[in-house]
Amino acid sequence: MQVVDPVSGILKGKGGQVWSISPSATVYEALELMADKEVGALLVMEGDQIAGILSEREYARKIMLMGRSSKETHVREIMAEAMIVSPNCSVDEAMRMMTRNRVRHLPVVDGGKVAGMISIGDLVKWVITSHEKTIEQLQSYIASGA
Repeated sequence: MQVVDPVSGILKGKGGQVWSISPSATVYEALELMADKEVGALLVMEGDQIAGILSEREYARKIMLMGRSSKETHVREIMAEAMIVSPNCSVDEAMRMMTRNRVRHLPVVDGGKVAGMISIGDLVKWVITSHEKTIEQLQSYIASGA
């Protein structure tokens, strides 16, 4: 486990389940789904194509702070453009992309099909686990008297 490992390793560990919603759904319906599935973002899908992404950030900034109604506003009105990565993208590059573009979720697309979604939390967990394993290996090496 290293930051140069591909994000496909993260998907293997967490699974490829992705929750999505239609652009014509209301923001309220999207919030209900996010709460039910305990996720912070949904892919906005038109058939099998990614139309965008809707996160709690869009809700907070484009509905709540603007005094709009989540029951009357459609997802298409506030969704953000989805930045995507391939399964071969390194954990390090995905973290740089998220940081540079100030996003917290990246859909992973393989051959035109959604393979999963990774969050900044998934990446941080991967890095922490990688560091823990490195420390264990170093401690084992030192303890062996090499």
